[in-house]
Amino acid sequence: MRMSAFLLLLLVQTVRLHAQTIVSGTIKDSKGQPVAGASIAIKDSYDGATADSSGAFRFATTEKGERVLVVSALGYKSVEQKLMLGTSIPPLAFSLKEEINEMKAVVITAGTFEASDKKRATVLNSIDIVTTASANADVTGAIKTLPGAQQVGESEGLFVRGGTAAETRTFIDGTLVNNFFYTSVPNVAQRGRFSPFIFKGTVFSAGGYSALYGQALSSALILESIDLPKRSSGSIGLSPISVSAGMQKLAANQRSSWGVNYGYTNVQLAFALLGTKPDFFHIPQFHTGDANYRTKVGKSGMLKYYGYFSQNVTGLRNPSLDTLGYKEAFDLTNFNMYHNLSYRDNLGARWKINTGASFSVNRDDIAANLQDAANRPAVVTNFEFKNFGLKTHGIYVNAKAVVERRLKGLSALRFGGEYNYSDDRLNYTLYNGNTYPNYVTEHTKALFAEGDVYLTNSLAAKLGTRLEHSSLLDKVNVAPRVSLAYKVGKESQASLAYGIFYQSPERRYLPPAADLTFAKATHYIAQYQKLTSLTTFRAEAFYKKYDHLLKTALVDNRETATGNGGAGYAKGFEIFWRDKKLIKNFDYWVSYSFLDTRRDFLNYPYQIEPSFAARHTANLVVKKFITGLKTQFNANYQFATGRPYYNIQYDNATNKFGIFDQGRTPDFNSLSLSVNYLPNVFKKGGSQMTVLVLSVTNVLGSRQVFGYNYAYNGLRKEAIVPPTKTFVFIGAFISFGIDRTQDVINSNL
Repeated sequence: MRMSAFLLLLLVQTVRLHAQTIVSGTIKDSKGQPVAGASIAIKDSYDGATADSSGAFRFATTEKGERVLVVSALGYKSVEQKLMLGTSIPPLAFSLKEEINEMKAVVITAGTFEASDKKRATVLNSIDIVTTASANADVTGAIKTLPGAQQVGESEGLFVRGGTAAETRTFIDGTLVNNFFYTSVPNVAQRGRFSPFIFKGTVFSAGGYSALYGQALSSALILESIDLPKRSSGSIGLSPISVSAGMQKLAANQRSSWGVNYGYTNVQLAFALLGTKPDFFHIPQFHTGDANYRTKVGKSGMLKYYGYFSQNVTGLRNPSLDTLGYKEAFDLTNFNMYHNLSYRDNLGARWKINTGASFSVNRDDIAANLQDAANRPAVVTNFEFKNFGLKTHGIYVNAKAVVERRLKGLSALRFGGEYNYSDDRLNYTLYNGNTYPNYVTEHTKALFAEGDVYLTNSLAAKLGTRLEHSSLLDKVNVAPRVSLAYKVGKESQASLAYGIFYQSPERRYLPPAADLTFAKATHYIAQYQKLTSLTTFRAEAFYKKYDHLLKTALVDNRETATGNGGAGYAKGFEIFWRDKKLIKNFDYWVSYSFLDTRRDFLNYPYQIEPSFAARHTANLVVKKFITGLKTQFNANYQFATGRPYYNIQYDNATNKFGIFDQGRTPDFNSLSLSVNYLPNVFKKGGSQMTVLVLSVTNVLGSRQVFGYNYAYNGLRKEAIVPPTKTFVFIGAFISFGIDRTQDVINSNL
């Protein structure tokens, strides 16, 4: 009986084996490498296997008939293949394509530093900006610690990679901002008008930026405003030179909010204690206010309004280099108003729309004159042109629409249009009362298209082009732009960028004495980046070629555009390193820029190194948060080698401009410190936060020379220096209704 049972079992097993189908084969990726751990299974059954380290698999199934075999692996697209089970199946071979997803995909970053809630490559956020010791809570002050930006202290704006401040344009919620900075004052740099706390995203592109943005030869600063606040709150700011107050109200249904803010600044006490080199007969005073409204529209739409106004006065005088014993006085009253309305929404499963419009008004009333020892206006023969009045009134409108279509994977297509309108009216009044009006109006229209093409998680391209037409120039330009990015390691990538950029002439040189065209810059950028959750390393090389730069000449003592015969270049490399890993609660970054640039523009006699460019620039920013003390200590050391300076005058003997004196300023050095303390005061139910701030710029009092002013005949010159060697700020900022203490702590961990 035992023998019979054994024979019966052997017969059953033999029949079963003949009833099974053996499925075997290999699984590799698109590069021919084995995909270990890939899953292979018969759909709607329990039969299957897992690939070994060589990508091979083998399993038996008793399923019959036509069935579907599914092959899948993490990070790859699944593959399905029909099989006729119950018959002999030869070994199978599968090739899996990489699944493109946002967590693994390469990010195109050539030329760009980005900090936003949409990208993983965060560099600076609003907390970073206000805790950078040298920035004084100014957005562009913090941007100057990044590679590419120059340390120009006598004029406002961002000077990037050999470009002028006018070659960098700023955008808020996609629309171009006119007069982002306060109106220029001779040899005194002005700060930006907008608070960093209204922005949730900051993109600084030192070159090769997107085709969605135009009218900037060198750089773009792209800012995105916040959406709804977390809860209703109020705020008060107090310091010896300023007071401010504001509130944000969130609706009960948390779908809309509104807010208002007001601030007043008067630096009289600070100037009295610190002393100033110019004699300020009108101490700088600023009234500022803003309002916002934000509301959700439908399931995915967001409508945002932001409005701003400022009114300020400044008056200063300096000893005259031309008329000894006299003084040159400058008096400014400025009013600025800005409105921005933006809307974004999803249009179906794969469509998005972003639209925006902005409107701004800027009025300047400037009076300049010579004054005698008693500070009384005086007219001196041959220098009558130094007594004048200038009134300007500028209106600027920008409207933009961008439509996005999501394609397969992360690929996307964006296209749209933009319209700019400017109306600048200027009235120039001489000492004798003669008035010379100057009106310039321009309509600029643009169309653009751009596509993100992800071939794999390791290879992506951004292809775009922009077309613009200027009514003032009556000309059209076409600007192609291309960026490529390739992942060379798990946390590192290499990028290349190429683009052509155009810009209309600055208003100050218009109307021209000849026909003009767009200034042109061509960018070439190569970048390597390694990014982890706590560290960032970037190395970037660039070359920029300038064509059709504006040339000027003096016409009735006014610098006027005479053509586009200028040209030049800028080349160099930059390094950036940021580390939050080395020491707990310790954050630091280091940036270095090397710049080789020459240009022939404005009244330059030939291609020379521009006066706003330093060959070597470096920054060290250090931040240490001590949790037990709820105190953050910040330091920033800035260095730049000396910049060239020139005395360029018209030579009657040769009938052209020439250089009558030149040199190089001393190296720029500045160490700034700040302390932010979060005390447990004014607490009620954990819904308040107080921050005490102490900030000192140029602690060591290093002498800083930004260039030289020359007498009209060139026989005398005087160094251009900051109004004060050192500036100290002390303030207290209190928030009601919301305690952001932990947010501040977390941002430094």
